[in-house]
Order: sequence, then structure tokens, then C-alpha cells
Amino acid sequence: MNREGALLVMIAVAVALLALGAFAWRRRSRRDAGITAPFGEVPDAAAVQTVATGFYVATTRHGEALERLAIRGLGFRSRVDVTVTDRGVALDLVGQPRMFIATDRIASVSQATTAIDRVVEPGGLVRLAWRTDGTTETVDSYLRPQDQSAQGLAAAITAILQPSTPTATDQTSTTSTGNAA
Repeated sequence: MNREGALLVMIAVAVALLALGAFAWRRRSRRDAGITAPFGEVPDAAAVQTVATGFYVATTRHGEALERLAIRGLGFRSRVDVTVTDRGVALDLVGQPRMFIATDRIASVSQATTAIDRVVEPGGLVRLAWRTDGTTETVDSYLRPQDQSAQGLAAAITAILQPSTPTATDQTSTTSTGNAA
């Protein structure tokens, strides 16, 4: 085979791989079309707790850190400004409308080490689990803060979440009051 033939084979393989990648992304986009990001502004009465800058890494199915979702506005890695308020968390991704996740939609917050093709030091990512519109499906969005630690950002978000169950102290005081009556 001469040089021109080898070049044509290489070009054909590259075009085939690009077409295959585009086809796969299109199928993934159709599969995830029912999942929407909660675009919107922060409520006027919300008090800002903390602001952090960093990178948005990915959004995946809950508990499946290697299954990227193709949600409009959240499909690709980007720089992000994270604003934690007493009403929820706002994500400002470059070139996208503001996304606001209200506290009642946040399922949990934790630290992670791996998401899709990103591996960092232990606990270097913040995993924000939130419920999507109109469904009970939960997805995980991974953030990589740059100006503060992942632990600090996770703690700030955890602090705004309403406790869903009474704490041990609350249960003790309720039991004590109930026995005294």
C-alpha cells in the first residue's frame, strides 16, 4: 500500500469514529430528553451563605459515577460559580442560564473522588444529589471547587438542608416532655 492509500484509510477511520461518536451522543441526548435542569434565578429574599468558583465536572445517574447524562446545559465540563443561599444552590456555568436547585430538591451532599473521567485526591469533588423535575429520579452533579476545599463547600450546602427527621436531642426532649405529662 502506498502513502496515499494509507492516508485515505486513516481519514476514513477518523470520519467513521467521529460519526459513531456523534450518533452515540445523539442517542444519549434522546434518552435523557425527559430530564431537565432547574433553570431559574435565586429568590429575592434568599440570603447568600457562601460563594465558590471552580469547575463543573458532570451530571450522572444517582450512584453511577460513570454514566454521564446529556441534560441540556449540563452535558459538558465547564467553569462554574457556586452560590449557596439559605433557599438552595445556584450554579452559573459559562455560556448557560443560571441553574437554581432549591433545598427541597437537594437529596444529599457528599464528597467524592471519581466522576466519569476525572479522578482527584480523596474527597476532592463535591457530589450534589438532586431530584429532577416532575419525577422522583435523583441525579448527581459533581463540582470541583478551586478557591476553597470540597469539604468546606459540602459543609456549607449541608448546613442549608432542612433536617428530614428529628435529631436524637429532639427525640429525647419530646420523649421527656411526653413522660412528664
